[in-house]
This record gives sequence, structure tokens and C-alpha cells, in this order.
Amino acid sequence: MISNVTATKTHGADFDAIVVGGGFGGLYAVHKLRNEQGLHVKAYDNASDVGGTWHWNRYPGALSDTESFCYRFSFDKELLDQGSWQSRYLTQPEILEYLNGVADRFDLRSSYQFNTKIVSTRFDEATGLWHVLTDKGESASAKYLITGLGLLSAINKPLFAGIDKYRGEVYHTGAWPEGADLSGKRVGIIGTGSTGVQVIIALAPVVQHLTVFQRSAQYVVPIGNWPEDTETIDNYKANYDAIWQQIKGSQVAFGFAESTTSGLEVSEAERDRVFEEAWQRGGGFRFMFETFTDVATSHDVNASAANFIKRKIAKIVKDPEIARKLMPGDLYAKRPLCATDYYGVYNRKNVSLADVKEDPITEFTANGVRLASGIEHELDVVIFATGFDAVDGNYTKIDIHGRGGVTIREKWADGPLGYLGMMEADFPNMFMILGPNGPFTNLPPSLESQVDWIAEAIATMEADGRSTIEPTQAAEDEWVETCRTIANMTLFPKAESWIFGANIPGKKNAVMFYLGGLGNYRDALQAVRESGYDSMIFDREAVLT
Repeated sequence: MISNVTATKTHGADFDAIVVGGGFGGLYAVHKLRNEQGLHVKAYDNASDVGGTWHWNRYPGALSDTESFCYRFSFDKELLDQGSWQSRYLTQPEILEYLNGVADRFDLRSSYQFNTKIVSTRFDEATGLWHVLTDKGESASAKYLITGLGLLSAINKPLFAGIDKYRGEVYHTGAWPEGADLSGKRVGIIGTGSTGVQVIIALAPVVQHLTVFQRSAQYVVPIGNWPEDTETIDNYKANYDAIWQQIKGSQVAFGFAESTTSGLEVSEAERDRVFEEAWQRGGGFRFMFETFTDVATSHDVNASAANFIKRKIAKIVKDPEIARKLMPGDLYAKRPLCATDYYGVYNRKNVSLADVKEDPITEFTANGVRLASGIEHELDVVIFATGFDAVDGNYTKIDIHGRGGVTIREKWADGPLGYLGMMEADFPNMFMILGPNGPFTNLPPSLESQVDWIAEAIATMEADGRSTIEPTQAAEDEWVETCRTIANMTLFPKAESWIFGANIPGKKNAVMFYLGGLGNYRDALQAVRESGYDSMIFDREAVLT
């Protein structure tokens, strides 16, 4: 169903709802609120078209690590039946093509203003409206503000001395220049997280020489990206009802049943057998969550998984010194990485590894990068694969004012808060898609769950003639404490990881995800609905007067 609503229902507002973001979350929000609920919606994105993070992250080797059959929307059966893909995992161009198809199918672009950045938002307590200001100096008002800013969108680019005098080219993977050709060039890459690993594998066969500047050695298991034929794809389609039911009731929502066997219940030899089977099948989340139920909670089982991968590194990498540098020293408790023959890349003669924890980068020179030891790496191109100021970074970069002029920056000064990963006390009628303390999962089914809940809350508001909705501070505090409690039951907080903000210098380590699983998260959303939203304050102005 497509709705071209042009009349605003909200008195005194330009629109009923303003949506910020053109990725999975923003697109679905526009569809739900405009096409299904008949609201007048205006949407903005600073890119030239839809795609969100997949519009910007066009770097070589860009790939989803969620399997193709479930890295997509589930809300439309015809859209699922028409889905097509080539391999077990989708490439960036395939994902962008998919999202373009969704935008076309539901006429979503007609509500968007592209090439437009939102620089500030302000809630007006007198009118109950949100006012947004763009980088073009334009303003608009609406009753509801829905932000789909993305978990991984605010680029993190470390500052190095002398970078202004470097004569080569500098790229960031999160803003990859169109048409960049690195063949035959001397390339350096800073960062070995998920993105860095993909770029390293893609560029090694193409460039003259690749220097990898590694701060933290990573656990990387095979991805297992084989072709999927029509019969396999048709089988997924025939079973989608059961597949989505399983996904939405699962922990990580990656399309497999998580293990119910504790690694503590079996022998070390059996652990190795199970890990070998997972290594051969491929998939980072499968290796961590399909093998044993306690890889991420038991030090003993986690050490078995880590040591298994370390033995693989020692076997694959021919140079013992390079293998030593590639051995992780941390727990196997970050977002699990997977790739095609990552460690084998370091057997290539045109690839070198610089351990910048042992020998830090001190400065950029005119010709390249100099380390503390005095070694200078001459480079034609330097790539920053240094990730993002994740989860809350995009929010703190916008001047967002709630009640009494309080800003998001002020409220989150000691770390991001957020109720259900979607709302914030003192910021009425503002809904965040994949905001802080939301589920740590495959993202499309999580954001669908959130947008469905947001749309239902808005529908309830409209039906009951309500003006504002916001969580009580007590409900938010309880949710944040729940997220912290669950996180501390795992090993994740004990490793240096972007999921706790460790990749941003000066950023306070904070819990930013609900690690209880998508099934439990959806139960929590349903409990709020069934309670009649008793964790919310409606029409606070009327209550106060």
C-alpha cells in the first residue's frame, strides 16, 4: 500500500512526523507511518539517495556478515518472495540495490529530502512540537521525531601529528571516494576491525604493497561465503514463516538456533571437534553462539575458543614473528569477526604487518607514516579503517534539545542512557531506531521490532487524542540497570571493544546494548504494550498543571 498524504493532522505543525535517516530503519519508519497509518511524513538524509550506512561504506570488499536470507525485511511476503541473491552473504552493491528496490516498491523517496543534514532539533513545550533545522537553514516542525541515524555512521578518524603535510591520499572506509583505484599503489591501512579485515583481504591482491598498522590483534574465523543456488533460495522462501518466527524469538537473530550445550559439560577434545565443525562451516556469530551456550560467559570455554583460533593462526601463518604479532592477547569477547582466509593474507610477499601497540605511530611525514622506532613507511595512500563513534555518536553530534532546554549531550555525558533503545526521559515524542541500550543482534529484525512498537505507540496516541509520550525516569533507570546487569554477566565488558566505546579516545566506557537477546527484548516491548504503557508519562504538561 502506498499513501501520498499531503495534509497534516497535527494542529500548527508542518508535518505529523519527521524521520531522519534513509537506511533500513528510516525507510521502514516512513512506510509504517505514512503508508500504513496515513500520517504526513517528511524524511531527511544527508546522502544523495537511500541506503544509510550502505550508501557510504563502499570500500573494497564491503560485505554483510549476516547471511543473505535474513539480512532483509520480513514485513512484506511479496518482497520476501521476490528476493534474490548470489551467495551466502550480501555484498554492499547488492544491499544497496535491495534498499533501492524497497524505496521504489513503496514510493518512499517521495517523502525524502536528500543531501540535507539535520543540525539541530528542539522540543517546544508550549506547542508540543519538535522543530528541526537543516544545514541549508531550512526549518520544519512535527509532533513526532523519529531518528534512524544508524549504529555505525559517525566516523571516527584519529588525529595524528603531521597529517596535514602528508602528500599522499587519505581515505576513510566510512566515506569511500567513488572510483578510487588503488591498483599498483603502496597502501597503508590503519585498523583491523571488521571493516579493516574486509579491506585488507580485498586490496592485498591488487596493490603493489599493503602495510597493515595493527593496534589490536583480532580473532577472525572463516566466513564460508559460498554460492547459493535457486533451489537453496527457494527452500528459504518456502520456510520463511518458520524462519522468521525462530529469528524473532532467538538471541542474536542471525537465522540459526543458538547452542543449548555448555562447553563445561564436554571434554576439551569435544570442544575442539565442535569448534572445528564451526570453523569449516564459517560465520562469526555461528562460531561464538552456535557452538556452546557459554563461549561469551565462561572464562574456561572462552579460553578454549580463543586457543583454538590461536592454533589456527600458528598453522596458517608461515612466518613465526608475524604469527606472534597476529596472536590476540584479549578475551574472545568482541563482536565476532569472520572473513575469507584473513590470516593467509600475511603469507603474501606484498603484505607487511606493523604492530603499533609495540611500535606506535608518532607522525605522518610528507611521504608516509613514521613509527616510534624511527621506521618510516612510504605510502601513496593511507586508509583509515578506524570505525565509528558507535551508537550515540551521531546523536551527540546533533544539537538535540528536550524539555527545559536539556541536551542529549548533557544527559549522556557519563555514557548513553535510553529506554528500550528507543526513548529518552525529557525528550517527549522522540523515538530512536537502534538507539542506546537496544538489542545486540542482526539489525533488520531488531529495527523492525522497534519501528512496529513505535508505530503502535503513535497509533495509540492518535486514537486517544494524546499530545506527548515519554518514559518515566524510573523506568529508564531500571532499563539501563538491566542492560548493565546482563552485560556484566558476560565477558564482553572485559574486552576493549567499540560496543563499549573503547575505540574513541577519551570516551567513557559504558554499556550501550541490551545483551539479553531479541526474543527477550520483544517480550519486554510486549509487556509495555500490555501494561497500557504504564512506564510512560502521557501529556506531561496537562499532568503538571
